[in-house]
Amino acid sequence: MSGQSITDRITAAQHSVTGSAVSKTVCKATTHEIMGPKKKHLDYLIHCTNEMNVNIPQLADSLFERTTNTSWVVVFKSLITTHHLMVYGNERFIQYLASRNTLFNLSNFLDKCGLQGYDMSTFIRRYSRYLNEKAVSYRQVAFDFTKVKRGVDGVMRTMNTEKLLKTIPIIQNQMDALLDFNVNANELTNGVINAAFMLLFKDSIRLFAAYNEGIINLLEKYFDMKKVQCKEGLDIYKKFLTRMTRISEFLKVAEQVGIDRGDIPDLSQAPSSLLDALEQHLASLEGKKVKDSTAASRASTLSNAVSSLANTGMSFTKVDEREKQAALEEEQARLKALKEQRLKELSKKPSFATTDTSPVSTTAACISTAPAIDLFSTPSSGILKPTVAGSNQSSNLLPEKLVSDDLDSSLANLVGNLGIGNGTTKNDIHWNQPGEKKLTGGMNWQPKTAPSTTWNPVSMVQLYFKLMKLLCSKTQ
Repeated sequence: MSGQSITDRITAAQHSVTGSAVSKTVCKATTHEIMGPKKKHLDYLIHCTNEMNVNIPQLADSLFERTTNTSWVVVFKSLITTHHLMVYGNERFIQYLASRNTLFNLSNFLDKCGLQGYDMSTFIRRYSRYLNEKAVSYRQVAFDFTKVKRGVDGVMRTMNTEKLLKTIPIIQNQMDALLDFNVNANELTNGVINAAFMLLFKDSIRLFAAYNEGIINLLEKYFDMKKVQCKEGLDIYKKFLTRMTRISEFLKVAEQVGIDRGDIPDLSQAPSSLLDALEQHLASLEGKKVKDSTAASRASTLSNAVSSLANTGMSFTKVDEREKQAALEEEQARLKALKEQRLKELSKKPSFATTDTSPVSTTAACISTAPAIDLFSTPSSGILKPTVAGSNQSSNLLPEKLVSDDLDSSLANLVGNLGIGNGTTKNDIHWNQPGEKKLTGGMNWQPKTAPSTTWNPVSMVQLYFKLMKLLCSKTQ
């Protein structure tokens, strides 16, 4: 089957109607297409785990619900999506999974629709067991072994003896569940199982690195342990040697399917003489007859073993750093592509720049030459001055002189300027406080001051006396 099925489209449409973007994305990430979940869907779900308003239980339940499907493709992709979020999502996602009593109950899953369904069902059962064990490990130690700090001052290197003896078996159980996936190179035949294998490969590197550091810490403490602790420690070390062989075989499969050799760490075996030294020390504590060995020889053997395991740890660290660098470069390339796309979109938009001959620029020039108003000046108070709105005359306009030879003409001129006489108002007089200004308009608004005439009461009195003087001279 290739492409999205009708069921996929209907389910996605249902979630679109209900407005659940998370459930819709889960559906799109787990379609019937025989390919790994698409990166854009995984990235969106990772983003959701970092959003505080997203319901993590609802997200997890959406994934669990998809594992009840009868198709091996949908179930496998649901497990892959869950694993991806456990590794790259916010820690509260794996915290929620660890808090649940049960996760995936797929120990009896079987897709009987074709030979491929039978084959993939086997790996689905193994894969679900590993994810369950990964969540259980987190519940027991309250951290993810694949994400702990490593190095001389790392979590596993600085752990005390009692806690170390309890913690290493938890790592061993998780490592066993991972290696039980047990896939060969010729079985990696489609994009779905390949996506699962890549996640397991990355987990194996980080998990074994933590495991290796725990063993180094154990060996450094071994010759100072009590008899019971030495017995536990020796058993842990023997199991470690067995798992080192199995992890080597797992990494060979990774190399066969085309993973870069530089991404595969080198495993350095501890000298076989170390195991003999550990067994002899335990026998001596139990009172058995052992070969005579000096403290210097034991120290030399231990130093060589620790050095070999430390080299293995360095190899794992280099691989991990290389992966982080690759992820960083990929993210930078993605951001650069988004930036270039945005610039192209902006370049396609029409330009609103104006020329000197355009009406807009002309208007703007006229507005810019208007007298500026100080918006922060302190208005004067106490004097009301009349202003004449709508007048075409300039402000403070008064008759410069009276018509001395004609009294009637002078009176008519004066009456016309005062706007009184035959009942016709030439201009409306509005009284306002000189300092009051109402500012309105948008971001680019500039005040346009209407021409007005302001009458000064002192000038009117002077005009009155001039008029009376003229009348008196005419009557004489």
